[in-house]
Amino acid sequence: MNNEWWQKGTVYQIYPRSFNDTNGDGIGDIRGIIEKLDYLAKLGIDLLWLTPMYVSPQRDNGYDIADYFAIDPQYGTMADFEELLEEAHRRGLKIMMDMVVNHTSYQHHWFQEALKGKDNPYRDYYIWKDPATGGGPPNNWLSKFSGSAWELDAASGQYYLHLYEVGMPDLNWENPKLQEEIYQMMAWWGEKGIDGFRLDVINNISKNPDFPNDSLATAQDDGRKFYVDGPHVHEYLHHMNRRVFDKYNLVTVGEMSSTTPEQCIKYTNPERQELSMAFNFHHMKVDYPGGKKWASAKYRLTDLKRVMAEWQLKIAAGGGWNALFWTNHDQPRALARFADDQAYREQSAKLLAIILFGLQGTTYIYQGEEIAMTDANFTDISQYDDAESRNAYKQMLANGVSETDALQILREKSRENSRIPMQWNDGPNHGFTDGTPWLAPIHEDSWTVEKALANPDSIFYTYQRLIALRRGHDIFANGDFALLDAASETIYDYERQWNGETLLVVGNFSAEEQVWNLPERHHDKNCQILESNYPHKAMTNKIVLQPYEALMLHLTI
Repeated sequence: MNNEWWQKGTVYQIYPRSFNDTNGDGIGDIRGIIEKLDYLAKLGIDLLWLTPMYVSPQRDNGYDIADYFAIDPQYGTMADFEELLEEAHRRGLKIMMDMVVNHTSYQHHWFQEALKGKDNPYRDYYIWKDPATGGGPPNNWLSKFSGSAWELDAASGQYYLHLYEVGMPDLNWENPKLQEEIYQMMAWWGEKGIDGFRLDVINNISKNPDFPNDSLATAQDDGRKFYVDGPHVHEYLHHMNRRVFDKYNLVTVGEMSSTTPEQCIKYTNPERQELSMAFNFHHMKVDYPGGKKWASAKYRLTDLKRVMAEWQLKIAAGGGWNALFWTNHDQPRALARFADDQAYREQSAKLLAIILFGLQGTTYIYQGEEIAMTDANFTDISQYDDAESRNAYKQMLANGVSETDALQILREKSRENSRIPMQWNDGPNHGFTDGTPWLAPIHEDSWTVEKALANPDSIFYTYQRLIALRRGHDIFANGDFALLDAASETIYDYERQWNGETLLVVGNFSAEEQVWNLPERHHDKNCQILESNYPHKAMTNKIVLQPYEALMLHLTI
């Protein structure tokens, strides 16, 4: 039986830079989070995931860490963080820190020392290779931020590996001294009293030691097969668990790049003593034509259901645990992507919530989802701050994509969509800041926290009820999963079975009415509507679903 608190709990992701600014510099800060703790407690969440707030040159908005032991002054002080931890715990809220140990910033003192030469003791903290025969990068691996994954250090004549931005050199986990430094650093945060870690691209930390070329035949043949779920990654995570996670009773979630259900079972089955749960992104790629992210495409509901069902069934069968989400800081918002953020915005937001919260796994809410925030819809490349988006734009233009089409693709796929400031009220800058927001122009939109709290039918209260339902009913954590109509391009329905109970979840992913038939085997059961996004209706064996309508039903004999 699954009964860990985090298996029934809900996590709320905060992107501090865009959450709440209290000092007028246009950047959200730690005191801004403290100011909103009562709001988060009212929502009912269990755990706050904070994206990185360590000292950083901000080439990748904090995921390029220059000092693991210090808070970046733009967010506040360590004293502010300690107060946040204390105030959150006082309200029954736990804190999960985002941690990046696949790479550091080029400004980290380890890398600055490594640049001093091949004999420096920190040189082996990173991955260095001689040029290929005939010159050029050691292999043809591509960076996630476009271009080669290797950068030449002219002084030494060697290249360093950076799977991500050029200012984010990859760490060498083959080095036991590096491993020990990481474990001690994590334990330092454990002593601070944090409650968990979200581990950035953690399944990339072990590389194939031969560093072979890839074929480049498809978008996936970019080198990833030689570093995703690498040869020693499970060994490293087991040691991390023994040294830190278990000792401090930390809940952990791994961000898994291009992984498989079989690997995630290994990562998250408790008998293996690695991680609590894992994010996978396969359902986020159903609108990637041919696996290509930077292309305009619509998804098919059958593909979305197939992928999500596969992960539900396989992870449960292997004793692992899913982390469930629609949106995060690296993804555009789900509303326009999977539903309708215009005519049926409220219904769509509730539909997505109901579908997600009925699944097995730990549920995640990204800031603003609880008020149905939408994408940025920027119209010019100058409005983008994100390095990945800017690099992708340049690459698209170089590949012959028109400026108009490239901007449209960014509006659909850029992670900047989810990073616009939180909409607290109708005041200047939506109450986010008294200054100039770091990401501007401010989104012109009338959907705010203030209005959501005042409206008992708002999406905020739908989430509040769903959070409470998951905590109060064992079937959410333990029920077997079965996808019902796999072939429908409009209806997403599934059931969960546990201990004589049935949970039925159905959603209409279209702007047209759809007829849904209650499975015949359930016709004689007692039926209770746990949650819906339209006024409650009398339950019959044949239901006409309104546009983007969703129902969560509880059935007993």
